[in-house]
Amino acid sequence: MLKLDTNSHSVFMLWYHLILVTKYRREVFTDDISNRAKEIFENIATNYHITLIEWNHDSDHVHVLFRSHPKTELSKFINAYKSASSRLIKQEFESVRNKLWQSYFWSQSFCLLTSGGAPIDVIKQYIESQGEKDE
Repeated sequence: MLKLDTNSHSVFMLWYHLILVTKYRREVFTDDISNRAKEIFENIATNYHITLIEWNHDSDHVHVLFRSHPKTELSKFINAYKSASSRLIKQEFESVRNKLWQSYFWSQSFCLLTSGGAPIDVIKQYIESQGEKDE
């Protein structure tokens, strides 16, 4: 069973799957660049009550699984992360500057999916069964 998170007024379990793609899908990710991007994510995440669970990359995108608090403004966090990581990675890795000649590192868009817990069909069935008496 998964452990529920708590704060002073609520109990929650909020899991998210984030996919970020490089601008023009340029193939810039190496293990070193991915590790640095992950490190930046972890540093910024603490300010937003976000916990990194899993991280992996392909040559042109990253997949991130994380947990969050209900009050976290996810779009603000994602924008803060994209801005900081773009600036720092381009400063630290010359190969990235050569492949992405403008000021952008990430694509403007992102994919954010809720995840974790029971499948939607199971939750739907549970809600539908509420109020029914056991026979």
